[in-house]
Amino acid sequence: MLDQAQRILKDVFGYDAFRGNQGAIIQRVADGDDALVLMPTGGGKSLCYQVPALLRDGLAVVVSPLIALMDDQVATLEELGVAAAALNSTLTPEQQRDIADRLRRNEIKMLYLAPERLVQPRMLAFLQRLQIGLFAIDEAHCVSQWGHDFRPEYLQLGQLAEFFPSVPRIALTATADKRTREEIVQRLHLGNAERFLSSFDRPNIFYRIVPKEQPRKQLMAFLAERRGDAGIIYCMSRKKVDDIAAFLTEQGFPALPYHAGLPNDLRAFHQRRFLNEEGLIMVATIAFGMGIDKPNVRFVAHLDLPKSLEAYYQETGRAGRDGLPADAWMAYGLQDVIFLKQMLNNSEGDERHKRIEQHKLDAMLSLCEETRCRRQVLLAYFDEDMPEPCGHCDNCVDGVQTWDATEPARQALSAIYRSGQRYGVGHLVDILLGRDNEKIRSLGHQHLSVFGVGKALSEGEWRSLFRQLVARGLADVDLEGFGGLRLSDSCRTLLRGEVTLELRRELSTKAPKSAASAASQLVRSEERDTWEALRTLRRKLAEEHGVPPYVIFPDATLLEMLRSQPGTLSDMARISGVGARKLDRYGQAFLEVLQGTAPAAKSPADVRHELITLARAGMTPAQIARQLDCSEKNVYAMLAEAIGQQQLSLEQALDLPEELLGEIQEAFLDGEGELPPVAAVAEQFAGRVPEPVLFCVRASLQAEFEL
Repeated sequence: MLDQAQRILKDVFGYDAFRGNQGAIIQRVADGDDALVLMPTGGGKSLCYQVPALLRDGLAVVVSPLIALMDDQVATLEELGVAAAALNSTLTPEQQRDIADRLRRNEIKMLYLAPERLVQPRMLAFLQRLQIGLFAIDEAHCVSQWGHDFRPEYLQLGQLAEFFPSVPRIALTATADKRTREEIVQRLHLGNAERFLSSFDRPNIFYRIVPKEQPRKQLMAFLAERRGDAGIIYCMSRKKVDDIAAFLTEQGFPALPYHAGLPNDLRAFHQRRFLNEEGLIMVATIAFGMGIDKPNVRFVAHLDLPKSLEAYYQETGRAGRDGLPADAWMAYGLQDVIFLKQMLNNSEGDERHKRIEQHKLDAMLSLCEETRCRRQVLLAYFDEDMPEPCGHCDNCVDGVQTWDATEPARQALSAIYRSGQRYGVGHLVDILLGRDNEKIRSLGHQHLSVFGVGKALSEGEWRSLFRQLVARGLADVDLEGFGGLRLSDSCRTLLRGEVTLELRRELSTKAPKSAASAASQLVRSEERDTWEALRTLRRKLAEEHGVPPYVIFPDATLLEMLRSQPGTLSDMARISGVGARKLDRYGQAFLEVLQGTAPAAKSPADVRHELITLARAGMTPAQIARQLDCSEKNVYAMLAEAIGQQQLSLEQALDLPEELLGEIQEAFLDGEGELPPVAAVAEQFAGRVPEPVLFCVRASLQAEFEL
């Protein structure tokens, strides 16, 4: 069986060998047994059910919580020559009937379904009339009521064991602590499943956490070495997402905002662009990410503190899914801690829930202030032991200096106590430094015994000390008041002189280290032209086939082509990720680029500039598509963007009859407040106006009214 699996791995997927537990998992499921698979993001989870699906007779049903994830997987499988389909709410009744007919005729090998659709009695009855080869339940941690991705409909998936007792089931997740694993087994009735627990380690990710001082300036220094790379920047609030996306765009970085406050179709449009274009930065709240399978995200940056190590691990795990070097960078400050503690205090949960969440936040703070290897601490949280420091995080590479902060810490705690346990760090630092200002005088704090005792330290050093006192639980935030600091019970032994305190010394930020890393230097300068030519060809093929570029070939495969310089198609077949179908479809075109015989391609900026020029010259979208050698769909998307940025007027872009244009505009402006999504008015113009035209009209209204 494993020999057959090996052949499928090479011929269909283009890979030479299974990684880690993959072979054993595939053998188990192909033999008809259940499995629970815990594997980090980028570890090759999907192969664990895709290969057995091709080995077993019948239909493989894959449960997936997000439409974006389903569409992505289906597009990838179809490019590999595997008959796959997704049944979801975006399909018309006619399209759904067509898929049902193809399923009855055994023309589909893999079917992707949302959990809420799968558990409908009609769907279960329909599937019982088919031959089912296996069930794969992806993102299985969604079954956990303790998790931050809980989906109630996952709880009903346990009934698959009852309806299909002889069909093997495989549940997969990238993030699950011991308690969540037990919950998955219990709720999905996987008592007989063999458990395959891979390491949580993502060795290709470099972790760096810096104190937040001038976050925008710090972010720009980090991004300076990463121009042209795709990345995700997480922020806590919607407003901050909008502000940072606008700021980056002004600084010349192509950035898009993503949060729950944006209209659905704009969110979907931004997500599509992020998946389909190279080098875009998505600035987002945590609403973005689950189901984003873009393998070449080179960095994930946090401008605010995540509320738990689970969230941090999951969000940073969206970088480097292709196995190539990637960066996880975070700037964190005391204000983050105060904000998260206030959020937790005001949340709906009962006291037990709040205690659990507080414990999770404390673990997150410990990682930030850690003086040992960050990777060791992160893995230990997930019950995994890493015997030696990793050598691939800031603490390992830069080294950490510590200092005896016992006396300054006691002075700081004394300042909190003597001023009445109600003031923030700014005022406490003024007391310790002996600053003579109006607030100090009006409160009489110049008479406190601690006034001016801390002049040996700078303001920055005191702020760092207060932050670390809060992170270690020696001082706490007064959430009932205005976020002032107060003493906690655990500081008594320090105040009484019974213990000493070693704290982390911040490295000087006067001369910051170069932000370069293995991820930012993936391609050497002498290889840059060929690399861009390979990416441009990939983008062109992706547009022609209507799929994201990484579905054609991931960066890891392009990089291997660049380094190994195959001279023939048989050389190309030996490259990881080049299966038989892709070799046949694309091999020759990529060989021509490598051998320098392909015509030079234009950069995206040149294409956009040419598109605007052609539209202004009066060309129709169809003519522009022919001229630029790209799909009409892509032309409309670029036109809508140019209209939205007021680089083109609607009249220059489209030749619409005045009456019809008026009718479309009226449909959009019918309600009050923000413009409705295109989907809301599309039905009204079905058969008369193509949807891409509606996107252009909506973009012009949005630009005109700044809605």
